[in-house]
Amino acid sequence: MTRVELPRLTQALAPLTREVMVVNEWGEAVSSTIPCERALTVYVDKRELVTLMTLGGHPELLVLGFLRNQRLVQSVDDIESITVDWEVGAAAVKTRRGIDNIEERTAKRVVTTGCGQGSVFGGLMDDVDRIVLPKATLLQSELYSIVNAIRVQESVYKAAGSVHGCALFQGDEMLVFIEDVGRHNAIDTIAGWMWIQNEAPALSTSCAARPSGESMSGGDKVFYTTGRLTSEMVIKAAQMGVPIVVSRSGITEMGLEVAQSVGLCAIGRATNKRFLCYSAFERLQLQPELAGARLRAVA
Repeated sequence: MTRVELPRLTQALAPLTREVMVVNEWGEAVSSTIPCERALTVYVDKRELVTLMTLGGHPELLVLGFLRNQRLVQSVDDIESITVDWEVGAAAVKTRRGIDNIEERTAKRVVTTGCGQGSVFGGLMDDVDRIVLPKATLLQSELYSIVNAIRVQESVYKAAGSVHGCALFQGDEMLVFIEDVGRHNAIDTIAGWMWIQNEAPALSTSCAARPSGESMSGGDKVFYTTGRLTSEMVIKAAQMGVPIVVSRSGITEMGLEVAQSVGLCAIGRATNKRFLCYSAFERLQLQPELAGARLRAVA
């Protein structure tokens, strides 16, 4: 069995919130909590790549997942180390063999619809047709459990607002929950987390050898986001091999087109016991009796 070394990762956790004085509707000066936001400039082999605006909760995993979802690295063992230094707002990525044609591959930028990242490298659609998602289904009862798990989850959003949350579930079990100022950052961080897990729950910060360099399988997972399902979010979920995506918000036209093309089940407007399934309906095993009685309009 092939053994690879995981990248060395610092643990540069930054404060997620800060207290500020505000004036309320009664003219009273009171204390309130706001989320932090900081710039993180990513350097790959000493070459400046991109600046990400982030909450700073798991910056190393954010960078790892960003490189993965932008298809700049093919395997986790392509990365030797990621070192984050908040004093200078930089993440230094050292690769083992360099990145082929990095100038050409990062020349085109696309302004995204999301907050907290601003742009992605062009060509995200290039390999969509090659994606084959595994067969997987979700019970309506499991969907309700996922929505409820997010509802009771302690979060920066509850304390301060102004952030997006994303989570990865296996059935109705939450495996990881990430918040950031942009939903793209949150999904990239989860992608990085999946890449170094290899079915192990603890984060690794050393070069400990593991039996495989493959990412945790997404085939039996469900991805949840508080943000809308744009084309970029659907593509990233599909690239992670996750066949079912749930959102508290809705879906864009292009997001729907991508979901339909790859057979991804996109479920939106999921709050309480309400939801709308937009695509791959066969993946959702309906249990309409769980939704309760339909209210009838009064004439």
